[in-house]
Amino acid sequence: MAARTAIPLLAGDRARHVVAVAAITLAAMGIYTLLGLVRHNLFRTTSLDLTLFDQAVRGMAGFGAPTSPLRGMSLGQGMDFNQLGEHFSPILALLAPLYWVHDGPETLIVAQAALFALAIVPIWRYTRRVLGTAPAYLVAIAYALSWPVARAVNFDFHEVAFAPVLIALMVERFHAGRHGQVALAAVGLALVKEDMGLMVVGFGLFVLTKGRRFDGLMYVGGGLFYTFFALGMLIPAVGGDSHMYWAYDHLGTDVPAVAGKMIEDPIGVLHTLVSPMVKVDTLAYLLWPALLTCLFSPIILMAVPPYLERMLSDRSIWWGTDFHHSAFIVAVVICAGVDGTARLMRWTGRGGLGLAWAAGACAVALTVVPRFPFDQLIRPEFYESQPDVVAAEAAVRAVPDGVVVEAINHVGPHLSGRATVLLWEDRPAVAPWIVADVARISYPWGSPDRQRERVEELKRDGYQVVFDQEGYVVLHRP
Repeated sequence: MAARTAIPLLAGDRARHVVAVAAITLAAMGIYTLLGLVRHNLFRTTSLDLTLFDQAVRGMAGFGAPTSPLRGMSLGQGMDFNQLGEHFSPILALLAPLYWVHDGPETLIVAQAALFALAIVPIWRYTRRVLGTAPAYLVAIAYALSWPVARAVNFDFHEVAFAPVLIALMVERFHAGRHGQVALAAVGLALVKEDMGLMVVGFGLFVLTKGRRFDGLMYVGGGLFYTFFALGMLIPAVGGDSHMYWAYDHLGTDVPAVAGKMIEDPIGVLHTLVSPMVKVDTLAYLLWPALLTCLFSPIILMAVPPYLERMLSDRSIWWGTDFHHSAFIVAVVICAGVDGTARLMRWTGRGGLGLAWAAGACAVALTVVPRFPFDQLIRPEFYESQPDVVAAEAAVRAVPDGVVVEAINHVGPHLSGRATVLLWEDRPAVAPWIVADVARISYPWGSPDRQRERVEELKRDGYQVVFDQEGYVVLHRP
Protein backbone atom coordinates (compact mmCIF):
# COMPACT_ATOMS: atom_id res chain seq x y z
CA MET A 1 0.00 0.00 0.00
CA ALA A 2 2.88 2.37 0.71
CA ALA A 3 4.85 3.83 -2.16
CA ARG A 4 7.64 5.20 -0.04
CA THR A 5 9.04 5.26 3.47
CA ALA A 6 7.79 8.23 5.46
CA ILE A 7 10.38 10.95 5.91
CA PRO A 8 10.98 11.58 9.62
CA LEU A 9 10.05 15.07 10.76
CA LEU A 10 12.43 17.16 12.84
CA ALA A 11 10.92 18.96 15.82
CA GLY A 12 10.88 22.30 14.02
CA ASP A 13 9.39 20.82 10.88
CA ARG A 14 6.76 18.99 12.89
CA ALA A 15 5.70 22.20 14.60
CA ARG A 16 5.44 24.04 11.28
CA HIS A 17 3.35 21.26 9.77
CA VAL A 18 1.07 21.16 12.79
CA VAL A 19 0.45 24.89 12.41
CA ALA A 20 -0.06 24.63 8.64
CA VAL A 21 -2.46 21.69 8.80
CA ALA A 22 -4.34 23.30 11.67
CA ALA A 23 -4.65 26.48 9.61
CA ILE A 24 -6.09 24.59 6.63
CA THR A 25 -8.48 22.71 8.92
CA LEU A 26 -9.67 25.87 10.67
CA ALA A 27 -10.03 27.70 7.34
CA ALA A 28 -12.14 24.86 5.97
CA MET A 29 -14.27 24.84 9.11
CA GLY A 30 -14.71 28.58 8.77
CA ILE A 31 -15.87 28.27 5.16
CA TYR A 32 -18.30 25.48 6.00
CA THR A 33 -19.63 27.37 9.04
CA LEU A 34 -20.05 30.58 7.08
CA LEU A 35 -21.99 28.82 4.33
CA GLY A 36 -24.21 26.98 6.79
CA LEU A 37 -24.98 29.90 9.10
CA VAL A 38 -25.64 32.38 6.29
CA ARG A 39 -28.08 29.94 4.72
CA HIS A 40 -29.72 29.45 8.09
CA ASN A 41 -29.98 33.17 8.86
CA LEU A 42 -31.54 33.80 5.45
CA PHE A 43 -34.16 31.06 5.96
CA ARG A 44 -32.64 28.60 3.51
CA THR A 45 -32.36 25.73 5.96
CA THR A 46 -35.32 23.41 6.43
CA SER A 47 -37.09 21.39 9.06
CA LEU A 48 -36.27 18.28 7.05
CA ASP A 49 -33.52 17.67 8.05
CA LEU A 50 -32.26 20.38 10.43
CA THR A 51 -35.20 20.60 12.83
CA LEU A 52 -35.62 16.85 13.18
CA PHE A 53 -31.94 16.40 14.11
CA ASP A 54 -32.11 19.40 16.41
CA GLN A 55 -35.02 17.81 18.27
CA ALA A 56 -33.29 14.42 18.46
CA VAL A 57 -29.98 15.76 19.80
CA ARG A 58 -31.81 18.03 22.25
CA GLY A 59 -33.52 14.95 23.62
CA MET A 60 -30.15 13.29 24.16
CA ALA A 61 -28.76 16.45 25.75
CA GLY A 62 -31.55 16.23 28.31
CA PHE A 63 -30.62 12.60 29.05
CA GLY A 64 -33.76 11.39 27.30
CA ALA A 65 -34.64 9.60 24.11
CA PRO A 66 -33.76 11.23 20.76
CA THR A 67 -37.38 11.92 19.92
CA SER A 68 -38.45 14.06 16.97
CA PRO A 69 -42.07 15.22 17.19
CA LEU A 70 -41.75 16.74 13.73
CA ARG A 71 -40.67 13.52 12.06
CA GLY A 72 -43.05 11.43 14.12
CA MET A 73 -46.09 13.43 13.10
CA SER A 74 -44.92 13.55 9.50
CA LEU A 75 -44.69 9.75 9.46
CA GLY A 76 -47.94 9.30 11.37
CA GLN A 77 -46.06 7.86 14.36
CA GLY A 78 -46.92 10.50 16.96
CA MET A 79 -45.01 13.10 18.93
CA ASP A 80 -42.86 10.60 20.82
CA PHE A 81 -41.26 9.09 17.72
CA ASN A 82 -37.68 7.97 18.40
CA GLN A 83 -35.45 9.21 15.60
CA LEU A 84 -33.31 6.09 15.90
CA GLY A 85 -36.34 4.28 14.50
CA GLU A 86 -35.78 5.98 11.16
CA HIS A 87 -31.99 5.86 10.95
CA PHE A 88 -29.99 4.14 13.65
CA SER A 89 -27.37 6.81 14.34
CA PRO A 90 -26.42 6.62 18.03
CA ILE A 91 -23.18 8.47 17.29
CA LEU A 92 -25.28 11.66 17.40
CA ALA A 93 -25.08 11.39 21.19
CA LEU A 94 -21.53 12.76 20.92
CA LEU A 95 -23.06 16.12 19.96
CA ALA A 96 -25.38 16.27 22.97
CA PRO A 97 -22.87 18.00 25.33
CA LEU A 98 -22.59 20.85 22.81
CA TYR A 99 -26.24 21.65 23.53
CA TRP A 100 -25.30 22.44 27.11
CA VAL A 101 -23.33 25.35 25.65
CA HIS A 102 -25.83 26.47 22.99
CA ASP A 103 -29.25 24.87 22.64
CA GLY A 104 -30.24 25.39 19.03
CA PRO A 105 -29.84 24.15 15.45
CA GLU A 106 -26.91 26.51 14.90
CA THR A 107 -24.90 24.13 17.09
CA LEU A 108 -25.42 21.34 14.58
CA ILE A 109 -24.31 23.55 11.69
CA VAL A 110 -21.05 24.44 13.44
CA ALA A 111 -20.48 20.85 14.59
CA GLN A 112 -21.00 19.57 11.06
CA ALA A 113 -18.46 22.08 9.77
CA ALA A 114 -15.92 20.94 12.35
CA LEU A 115 -16.43 17.25 11.62
CA PHE A 116 -16.01 17.63 7.87
CA ALA A 117 -12.91 19.75 8.38
CA LEU A 118 -11.32 17.31 10.84
CA ALA A 119 -10.99 14.71 8.06
CA ILE A 120 -8.25 16.91 6.63
CA VAL A 121 -5.84 15.78 9.36
CA PRO A 122 -5.80 12.00 8.67
CA ILE A 123 -5.98 12.64 4.91
CA TRP A 124 -2.88 14.84 5.16
CA ARG A 125 -1.04 12.31 7.31
CA TYR A 126 -1.87 9.44 4.99
CA THR A 127 -0.95 11.34 1.83
CA ARG A 128 2.33 12.60 3.28
CA ARG A 129 3.33 9.09 4.24
CA VAL A 130 2.47 7.72 0.79
CA LEU A 131 3.30 10.55 -1.64
CA GLY A 132 5.23 13.17 0.30
CA THR A 133 4.75 16.52 2.00
CA ALA A 134 3.88 18.80 -0.92
CA PRO A 135 1.24 16.40 -2.32
CA ALA A 136 -0.23 16.07 1.17
CA TYR A 137 -1.06 19.77 1.31
CA LEU A 138 -2.52 19.78 -2.19
CA VAL A 139 -4.68 16.73 -1.46
CA ALA A 140 -5.87 18.24 1.83
CA ILE A 141 -7.04 21.32 -0.06
CA ALA A 142 -8.62 19.13 -2.76
CA TYR A 143 -10.68 17.35 -0.12
CA ALA A 144 -11.60 20.59 1.66
CA LEU A 145 -12.99 22.07 -1.57
CA SER A 146 -14.48 18.85 -2.93
CA TRP A 147 -17.99 19.03 -4.30
CA PRO A 148 -19.46 16.25 -2.10
CA VAL A 149 -18.45 18.22 1.00
CA ALA A 150 -19.84 21.40 -0.56
CA ARG A 151 -23.16 19.72 -1.22
CA ALA A 152 -23.35 18.33 2.31
CA VAL A 153 -22.62 21.57 4.17
CA ASN A 154 -25.09 23.32 1.88
CA PHE A 155 -27.88 21.03 3.08
CA ASP A 156 -28.87 21.56 6.71
CA PHE A 157 -27.29 18.82 8.87
CA HIS A 158 -26.89 15.08 8.50
CA GLU A 159 -25.10 12.29 10.32
CA VAL A 160 -22.86 11.92 7.24
CA ALA A 161 -20.67 14.60 8.85
CA PHE A 162 -19.08 11.87 10.99
CA ALA A 163 -18.24 9.61 8.03
CA PRO A 164 -15.25 11.27 6.26
CA VAL A 165 -13.11 11.68 9.36
CA LEU A 166 -13.78 8.10 10.52
CA ILE A 167 -13.13 6.66 7.05
CA ALA A 168 -9.91 8.64 6.68
CA LEU A 169 -8.83 7.45 10.13
CA MET A 170 -9.49 3.83 9.17
CA VAL A 171 -7.34 4.10 6.06
CA GLU A 172 -4.56 6.14 7.68
CA ARG A 173 -4.36 4.04 10.84
CA PHE A 174 -4.37 0.82 8.81
CA HIS A 175 -1.49 2.15 6.76
CA ALA A 176 0.32 3.03 9.99
CA GLY A 177 -0.19 -0.52 11.32
CA ARG A 178 -2.36 0.61 14.26
CA HIS A 179 -5.01 -2.08 13.84
CA GLY A 180 -6.66 -1.61 17.23
CA GLN A 181 -7.33 2.02 16.37
CA VAL A 182 -8.65 0.93 12.98
CA ALA A 183 -11.18 -1.33 14.70
CA LEU A 184 -12.34 1.52 16.96
CA ALA A 185 -12.83 3.81 13.96
CA ALA A 186 -14.76 1.04 12.18
CA VAL A 187 -17.09 0.69 15.17
CA GLY A 188 -17.62 4.44 15.12
CA LEU A 189 -18.42 4.34 11.41
CA ALA A 190 -21.00 1.60 11.94
CA LEU A 191 -22.72 3.78 14.54
CA VAL A 192 -23.09 6.63 12.04
CA LYS A 193 -25.95 4.92 10.23
CA GLU A 194 -27.34 1.42 9.95
CA ASP A 195 -26.05 0.90 6.39
CA MET A 196 -22.50 1.95 7.23
CA GLY A 197 -21.94 -1.66 8.17
CA LEU A 198 -21.86 -2.24 4.41
CA MET A 199 -18.97 0.18 4.09
CA VAL A 200 -17.20 -1.77 6.82
CA VAL A 201 -17.76 -4.82 4.61
CA GLY A 202 -16.05 -2.97 1.76
CA PHE A 203 -13.18 -2.11 4.08
CA GLY A 204 -12.90 -5.78 4.99
CA LEU A 205 -12.58 -6.69 1.31
CA PHE A 206 -9.78 -4.16 1.02
CA VAL A 207 -8.06 -5.62 4.09
CA LEU A 208 -8.27 -9.08 2.51
CA THR A 209 -6.32 -7.79 -0.50
CA LYS A 210 -3.54 -6.79 1.92
CA GLY A 211 -3.16 -10.38 3.13
CA ARG A 212 -4.71 -9.91 6.58
CA ARG A 213 -7.27 -12.67 6.21
CA PHE A 214 -8.51 -12.84 9.78
CA ASP A 215 -8.96 -9.08 10.08
CA GLY A 216 -10.59 -8.87 6.67
CA LEU A 217 -13.06 -11.65 7.42
CA MET A 218 -13.90 -10.07 10.77
CA TYR A 219 -14.71 -6.75 9.12
CA VAL A 220 -16.77 -8.41 6.38
CA GLY A 221 -18.69 -10.59 8.82
CA GLY A 222 -19.04 -7.91 11.46
CA GLY A 223 -20.26 -5.32 8.96
CA LEU A 224 -22.87 -7.64 7.50
CA PHE A 225 -24.04 -8.77 10.92
CA TYR A 226 -24.33 -5.23 12.24
CA THR A 227 -26.32 -3.93 9.27
CA PHE A 228 -28.85 -6.76 9.39
CA PHE A 229 -28.99 -6.63 13.20
CA ALA A 230 -29.61 -2.86 13.18
CA LEU A 231 -32.29 -3.18 10.51
CA GLY A 232 -33.93 -6.30 11.85
CA MET A 233 -33.67 -5.75 15.60
CA LEU A 234 -32.47 -2.34 16.75
CA ILE A 235 -34.67 -0.13 14.59
CA PRO A 236 -37.88 -2.11 15.32
CA ALA A 237 -36.93 -2.15 19.02
CA VAL A 238 -37.32 1.63 19.20
CA GLY A 239 -40.55 1.69 17.21
CA GLY A 240 -39.20 2.05 13.69
CA ASP A 241 -39.86 0.20 10.47
CA SER A 242 -36.88 -1.67 9.06
CA HIS A 243 -38.43 -1.51 5.58
CA MET A 244 -38.96 2.26 5.59
CA TYR A 245 -36.08 2.83 3.19
CA TRP A 246 -36.39 -0.35 1.16
CA ALA A 247 -36.23 0.98 -2.39
CA TYR A 248 -35.60 -2.14 -4.45
CA ASP A 249 -39.01 -3.66 -5.16
CA HIS A 250 -38.17 -3.54 -8.87
CA LEU A 251 -35.44 -6.09 -8.09
CA GLY A 252 -37.08 -8.04 -5.28
CA THR A 253 -39.01 -7.75 -2.06
CA ASP A 254 -36.05 -8.61 0.18
CA VAL A 255 -32.28 -9.18 0.09
CA PRO A 256 -32.44 -12.87 -0.99
CA ALA A 257 -34.83 -11.94 -3.80
CA VAL A 258 -32.51 -9.19 -4.98
CA ALA A 259 -29.55 -11.57 -4.87
CA GLY A 260 -31.54 -14.05 -6.94
CA LYS A 261 -32.35 -11.32 -9.45
CA MET A 262 -28.65 -10.51 -9.80
CA ILE A 263 -27.90 -14.15 -10.58
CA GLU A 264 -30.83 -14.61 -12.97
CA ASP A 265 -30.50 -11.33 -14.85
CA PRO A 266 -27.05 -9.80 -14.37
CA ILE A 267 -27.31 -7.77 -17.58
CA GLY A 268 -30.58 -6.22 -16.47
CA VAL A 269 -29.12 -5.34 -13.07
CA LEU A 270 -26.06 -3.78 -14.71
CA HIS A 271 -28.37 -1.75 -16.92
CA THR A 272 -30.07 -0.46 -13.77
CA LEU A 273 -26.70 0.90 -12.62
CA VAL A 274 -26.29 3.11 -15.69
CA SER A 275 -29.86 4.08 -16.49
CA PRO A 276 -31.02 6.82 -16.44
CA MET A 277 -28.02 8.84 -17.55
CA VAL A 278 -27.88 10.86 -14.34
CA LYS A 279 -26.27 7.82 -12.68
CA VAL A 280 -23.41 7.87 -15.17
CA ASP A 281 -22.97 11.60 -14.63
CA THR A 282 -22.78 11.09 -10.86
CA LEU A 283 -20.22 8.32 -11.24
CA ALA A 284 -18.07 10.56 -13.40
CA TYR A 285 -18.30 13.38 -10.85
CA LEU A 286 -17.39 10.95 -8.06
CA LEU A 287 -14.28 9.61 -9.80
CA TRP A 288 -13.04 12.84 -11.37
CA PRO A 289 -11.76 14.51 -8.13
CA ALA A 290 -9.18 11.69 -7.96
CA LEU A 291 -8.43 11.85 -11.69
CA LEU A 292 -9.59 8.22 -11.95
CA THR A 293 -6.47 6.88 -10.19
CA CYS A 294 -8.75 5.69 -7.39
CA LEU A 295 -9.71 2.83 -9.71
CA PHE A 296 -6.17 1.41 -9.35
CA SER A 297 -6.51 1.02 -5.58
CA PRO A 298 -8.37 -1.67 -3.63
CA ILE A 299 -9.34 1.04 -1.14
CA ILE A 300 -12.13 1.93 -3.57
CA LEU A 301 -13.84 -1.30 -2.50
CA MET A 302 -15.10 0.63 0.53
CA ALA A 303 -17.21 2.80 -1.75
CA VAL A 304 -18.79 -0.04 -3.72
CA PRO A 305 -21.57 -1.06 -1.24
CA PRO A 306 -22.90 2.49 -0.61
CA TYR A 307 -22.66 3.28 -4.33
CA LEU A 308 -24.66 0.18 -5.26
CA GLU A 309 -27.14 0.96 -2.51
CA ARG A 310 -27.85 4.30 -4.16
CA MET A 311 -27.79 3.42 -7.83
CA LEU A 312 -29.75 0.17 -7.65
CA SER A 313 -32.58 1.90 -5.80
CA ASP A 314 -35.76 3.32 -7.31
CA ARG A 315 -35.33 6.69 -5.55
CA SER A 316 -34.19 9.32 -8.01
CA ILE A 317 -33.19 11.66 -5.18
CA TRP A 318 -30.33 9.24 -4.39
CA TRP A 319 -28.94 9.14 -7.92
CA GLY A 320 -27.73 12.67 -8.50
CA THR A 321 -25.09 14.98 -7.06
CA ASP A 322 -27.49 17.01 -4.93
CA PHE A 323 -27.73 16.90 -1.14
CA HIS A 324 -25.40 14.94 1.14
CA HIS A 325 -25.35 11.42 -0.27
CA SER A 326 -21.96 11.57 -2.00
CA ALA A 327 -20.21 12.83 1.14
CA PHE A 328 -20.34 9.29 2.52
CA ILE A 329 -17.64 8.20 0.05
CA VAL A 330 -15.59 11.32 -0.74
CA ALA A 331 -12.82 10.36 1.72
CA VAL A 332 -12.68 6.87 0.18
CA VAL A 333 -12.23 8.31 -3.31
CA ILE A 334 -9.50 10.71 -2.16
CA CYS A 335 -7.54 8.07 -0.23
CA ALA A 336 -7.95 5.54 -3.04
CA GLY A 337 -6.66 8.19 -5.45
CA VAL A 338 -3.55 8.64 -3.32
CA ASP A 339 -2.93 4.89 -3.17
CA GLY A 340 -3.72 4.41 -6.85
CA THR A 341 -1.23 7.11 -7.78
CA ALA A 342 1.43 5.47 -5.63
CA ARG A 343 0.82 2.22 -7.48
CA LEU A 344 1.17 3.97 -10.83
CA MET A 345 4.46 5.43 -9.62
CA ARG A 346 5.76 1.97 -8.83
CA TRP A 347 4.54 0.51 -12.11
CA THR A 348 5.89 3.30 -14.29
CA GLY A 349 8.95 4.31 -12.28
CA ARG A 350 7.94 7.97 -12.50
CA GLY A 351 8.84 9.47 -9.14
CA GLY A 352 7.33 12.89 -9.89
CA LEU A 353 3.88 11.54 -10.70
CA GLY A 354 2.68 11.97 -7.12
CA LEU A 355 3.16 15.73 -7.07
CA ALA A 356 1.69 16.10 -10.55
CA TRP A 357 -1.36 14.07 -9.60
CA ALA A 358 -1.90 16.01 -6.36
CA ALA A 359 -1.62 19.30 -8.23
CA GLY A 360 -4.15 18.01 -10.77
CA ALA A 361 -6.56 16.88 -8.05
CA CYS A 362 -6.30 20.28 -6.38
CA ALA A 363 -6.88 22.01 -9.71
CA VAL A 364 -9.97 19.87 -10.35
CA ALA A 365 -11.38 20.79 -6.96
CA LEU A 366 -10.84 24.47 -7.74
CA THR A 367 -12.35 24.28 -11.22
CA VAL A 368 -15.58 22.66 -10.03
CA VAL A 369 -16.16 25.25 -7.29
CA PRO A 370 -18.31 27.41 -9.63
CA ARG A 371 -20.49 24.36 -10.34
CA PHE A 372 -21.23 23.66 -6.69
CA PRO A 373 -22.32 25.59 -3.54
CA PHE A 374 -19.00 27.14 -2.42
CA ASP A 375 -19.42 29.51 -5.35
CA GLN A 376 -22.15 31.30 -3.40
CA LEU A 377 -19.64 32.63 -0.89
CA ILE A 378 -18.03 35.02 -3.41
CA ARG A 379 -21.36 36.44 -4.58
CA PRO A 380 -22.52 39.57 -2.68
CA GLU A 381 -26.17 38.76 -3.30
CA PHE A 382 -25.78 35.56 -1.29
CA TYR A 383 -25.52 37.62 1.90
CA GLU A 384 -28.34 40.05 1.17
CA SER A 385 -31.41 40.03 3.41
CA GLN A 386 -34.47 40.54 1.21
CA PRO A 387 -37.88 41.81 2.41
CA ASP A 388 -39.18 38.25 2.64
CA VAL A 389 -36.41 37.39 5.12
CA VAL A 390 -37.33 40.40 7.27
CA ALA A 391 -40.95 39.28 7.17
CA ALA A 392 -40.00 35.72 8.09
CA GLU A 393 -38.07 37.00 11.11
CA ALA A 394 -41.11 39.00 12.20
CA ALA A 395 -43.36 35.98 11.75
CA VAL A 396 -41.06 33.94 13.99
CA ARG A 397 -41.21 36.64 16.66
CA ALA A 398 -45.01 36.49 16.54
CA VAL A 399 -44.94 32.93 17.90
CA PRO A 400 -44.52 32.72 21.70
CA ASP A 401 -42.02 30.45 23.43
CA GLY A 402 -42.93 26.97 24.60
CA VAL A 403 -45.85 26.34 22.27
CA VAL A 404 -46.54 23.64 19.69
CA VAL A 405 -46.38 25.14 16.22
CA GLU A 406 -46.76 23.78 12.71
CA ALA A 407 -44.33 25.72 10.54
CA ILE A 408 -43.56 25.83 6.85
CA ASN A 409 -40.41 23.84 6.09
CA HIS A 410 -37.96 26.77 5.84
CA VAL A 411 -39.22 28.54 8.99
CA GLY A 412 -39.22 25.57 11.37
CA PRO A 413 -35.48 25.66 12.22
CA HIS A 414 -35.84 29.21 13.53
CA LEU A 415 -38.46 28.13 16.06
CA SER A 416 -36.96 24.79 17.01
CA GLY A 417 -34.83 26.10 19.86
CA ARG A 418 -37.79 27.52 21.79
CA ALA A 419 -40.92 25.69 20.64
CA THR A 420 -42.09 22.22 19.67
CA VAL A 421 -42.03 22.41 15.89
CA LEU A 422 -44.09 20.26 13.55
CA LEU A 423 -44.03 20.43 9.77
CA TRP A 424 -46.92 22.36 8.22
CA GLU A 425 -48.46 19.88 5.80
CA ASP A 426 -51.73 19.45 3.92
CA ARG A 427 -53.45 17.51 6.68
CA PRO A 428 -55.76 18.32 9.62
CA ALA A 429 -54.09 20.81 11.94
CA VAL A 430 -53.04 19.58 15.39
CA ALA A 431 -51.14 22.60 16.75
CA PRO A 432 -52.62 25.82 18.15
CA TRP A 433 -50.06 27.87 16.24
CA ILE A 434 -49.29 27.71 12.51
CA VAL A 435 -46.70 29.59 10.46
CA ALA A 436 -47.70 29.38 6.80
CA ASP A 437 -46.19 30.73 3.59
CA VAL A 438 -48.59 31.49 0.75
CA ALA A 439 -46.08 33.12 -1.60
CA ARG A 440 -43.32 30.49 -2.00
CA ILE A 441 -43.68 26.80 -2.66
CA SER A 442 -42.09 24.64 0.01
CA TYR A 443 -41.90 20.91 0.69
CA PRO A 444 -44.21 19.00 0.90
CA TRP A 445 -46.71 21.34 -0.78
CA GLY A 446 -47.46 21.13 -4.47
CA SER A 447 -48.13 24.80 -5.17
CA PRO A 448 -48.59 28.18 -3.44
CA ASP A 449 -52.19 28.12 -4.61
CA ARG A 450 -52.90 25.11 -2.43
CA GLN A 451 -51.06 26.76 0.44
CA ARG A 452 -53.32 29.81 0.14
CA GLU A 453 -56.39 27.60 0.01
CA ARG A 454 -55.29 25.79 3.13
CA VAL A 455 -54.87 29.05 5.05
CA GLU A 456 -58.43 30.03 4.14
CA GLU A 457 -59.65 26.64 5.34
CA LEU A 458 -57.82 27.13 8.64
CA LYS A 459 -59.46 30.51 9.10
CA ARG A 460 -62.86 28.94 8.60
CA ASP A 461 -61.91 26.30 11.18
CA GLY A 462 -61.40 28.95 13.83
CA TYR A 463 -57.78 30.00 13.39
CA GLN A 464 -57.17 33.75 13.70
CA VAL A 465 -54.53 35.65 11.74
CA VAL A 466 -52.03 37.35 14.06
CA PHE A 467 -49.44 38.21 11.42
CA ASP A 468 -49.59 38.62 7.63
CA GLN A 469 -46.68 40.06 5.66
CA GLU A 470 -44.80 39.20 2.43
CA GLY A 471 -46.72 35.94 2.15
CA TYR A 472 -45.98 34.77 5.69
CA VAL A 473 -49.12 34.14 7.73
CA VAL A 474 -49.14 33.30 11.44
CA LEU A 475 -52.38 31.77 12.67
CA HIS A 476 -53.51 30.99 16.20
CA ARG A 477 -56.52 29.07 17.46
CA PRO A 478 -57.28 30.02 21.10
